[in-house]
Amino acid sequence: MFSSTYTVSLLTLHSLLSPIIFAISFKKKYRNSIPARFFLWKNRTNLENRYWFHGCSLGEINAIKPFLKKFPEDTLLTTTTETGFNSGKKSGFETRYLPFEHLLSFWRGKPKKLIVLEAELWYLLFRIGKRKGAETILLSGRISERSFPKYMKWRWFYKRIFQNIDVIYAQSEIDKSRFEKLGAGKVKVLGNIKLLKSKSSQNLDIPKDRKVFVGASTHKGDEETILNAYPTSERVLIVPRHKERFDEVWKIVLEFGEKRGVSTSRYSESHSFQADVVLVDTIGMLIDIYAKSDVVILGGGFYDGIGGHNPVEPASFQNIVISGKYAFNQLELFPYIDNLKIVEKIELKEVLQNINSLHIAKVSQDIDFQKIEDTLKK
Repeated sequence: MFSSTYTVSLLTLHSLLSPIIFAISFKKKYRNSIPARFFLWKNRTNLENRYWFHGCSLGEINAIKPFLKKFPEDTLLTTTTETGFNSGKKSGFETRYLPFEHLLSFWRGKPKKLIVLEAELWYLLFRIGKRKGAETILLSGRISERSFPKYMKWRWFYKRIFQNIDVIYAQSEIDKSRFEKLGAGKVKVLGNIKLLKSKSSQNLDIPKDRKVFVGASTHKGDEETILNAYPTSERVLIVPRHKERFDEVWKIVLEFGEKRGVSTSRYSESHSFQADVVLVDTIGMLIDIYAKSDVVILGGGFYDGIGGHNPVEPASFQNIVISGKYAFNQLELFPYIDNLKIVEKIELKEVLQNINSLHIAKVSQDIDFQKIEDTLKK
């Protein structure tokens, strides 16, 4: 009864909002994702006997990609964001946008396993996966301290979701306890897959004549904060999180260059890292940049609201790693990074001017890659 009511409610909502959703689809940011997700435009596939992995966005997709190499070539990868989609396509596996929940019924076939990452708790995703005969798994499951009270208010709803999940592999004992309090059944601790150290896939020609600073996955406000703080005698690469901000950030970089008398370049045009300040406006290069950098300032943590970004990736490459104090989405990872520097926005300039006093960040705990692979394949 609940499943039917839920499905009808989504169908009604989808029908009512379709004109608005269609109008939004003409925006450059959503030109590919919205038609695929909400209207199944060029988005049909056969799930028969396949491993099906789903991750929300870029971070989850990058975390799971090393495991995919151990699975059959017909493994399916789904995501909800354009950055996650583009990263998935580079993996060589079939990558698709996850359709709006009730539209999943139009995908044919019986998948072998449905493996969903972290906190993607969509009722019909698991319900339909289960009805199609798949073993359903939540991998690297997490519920943050900040969001747990909100989950508890909807405990009755999440309990129904958990009825369609065969097993939850939680990141930690704390996460396990939170899932159980929400009514989850079979919960085991397997670790956080984002602790798997990143590997570079290409050797970028970034000059090492001076220190290389990176403003990584920056959001609005981050670029000015970083540019006004870093030592201008060094080189800085600015890598925005979202491509729709590239033009906006390029104006910021140009204005800064003119004001400070430093050279600037846009990587998509110059294909070079020679300038003093380089805007990296090409998706998918950040891991390879980390491999050639010295100091990484993670975006998304200097202003409240975003939640920060993964410190494990830059710490995998012997970098000094700095984050703002509002990186609440990464708090579970912080204890595993030695020498991670957390600062206030107003402290950043002083910290960067005295960068030689900081130590290289290191990942203090490795994840058991083989154990996770064996667990997912059994």
